Amino acid sequence: MDLDALVRIGLLLARPSMLVMTAPTFGGHSAPPHVRVGLSALLAILALPLVPVPVVPGLAALGVVVMRELAIGLALGLSVRAILAGAELGGHITSGQLMLSYGSLIDPQGGARNTLLATLYGNLALLTFFVINGHHILLRGLAASYQALPIGMGAIDGSLATSVMRLLGVVFVFGLRLAAPIIVVMLVVELATGLVSKAAPALNLMVVGTPVRLIVGLLTVAAIVPQIPGVTARFVTAALEAGRALAQAFR
Repeated sequence: MDLDALVRIGLLLARPSMLVMTAPTFGGHSAPPHVRVGLSALLAILALPLVPVPVVPGLAALGVVVMRELAIGLALGLSVRAILAGAELGGHITSGQLMLSYGSLIDPQGGARNTLLATLYGNLALLTFFVINGHHILLRGLAASYQALPIGMGAIDGSLATSVMRLLGVVFVFGLRLAAPIIVVMLVVELATGLVSKAAPALNLMVVGTPVRLIVGLLTVAAIVPQIPGVTARFVTAALEAGRALAQAFR
């Protein structure tokens, strides 16, 4: 058995396997293990005749190269994960405003407890990513990463911290952009109910205010949901660019 050929295939498997493990577009944690392994192997086989793999002397150097490949694949996958996380953040904020946070369910995509609106927002963002062919862009980015960041030793650039903050910024800005309408509407509702309670002190605010808050909030969510794909499409480019910058930190 040719050990060098096995090492070459192993190095080619590292980057796409981490991408498949991280990016929800390829299944992430929810995909069966044999599907993830098969997709990673397929991507590695397709890259085999196109990507040059250097000879790595020694196990220590091999470990460093594998860790670098895994870090680059993780950075590319986190760009898609940031889109999903931002949408879920917007759903969590919206659920908190509507007092729906107690009704949380286990999300099979991430394995964590999510509210119904967070799952809805996340699935809409993920479907939008497929509709605009974001998975094609991600695969092209994976192929281009072998030219910009060839397999080898490399080093960690000083822009790593800045790139991580930039990716987190995409998550928070995207989430707040989705939740901003409900925050504004709920603020207006709170002010209106406060004025009503001052004008009519005999009115039971706890009995009247909660149904009004819920009905107005659900109507606002119904108006927000059709706008989620458009907002997601505008943030996809920023998230993918932030992921590319994060991968560039492992030069």
